[in-house]
Amino acid sequence: MKVMILDIGEKVHIIERRLFNDDARRHFVGEVIRCTETSIRVAGYDWAIETIRGFVRKPEKKERVVIFNEGLIINVIPREVNIDDVQYKINEQRNQVVTDGKNFSLDITEFTVK
Repeated sequence: MKVMILDIGEKVHIIERRLFNDDARRHFVGEVIRCTETSIRVAGYDWAIETIRGFVRKPEKKERVVIFNEGLIINVIPREVNIDDVQYKINEQRNQVVTDGKNFSLDITEFTVK
């Protein structure tokens, strides 16, 4: 019996681990549209860090195929989160969070520090 780790319709926040200090900090926020035991197809937005503005969402929505590997950190976020509302902010404790500005907030400080 095949067991899927994620379900269609689940929302995810994906962090690609950097191998070197100079590697780009790439994140993706999206919704699972297909999955297998080894990969997922997600629709959503790429996020990249800019020196001045911090994390910035790329304007175009895209589909990506993500192969599960040890270089990924995949956070499952609540289904009710609208991925169009997701933004990166610094909270009152000076931590980097991913939030929808409503009920969802995910502290990702440990993955953004140099």
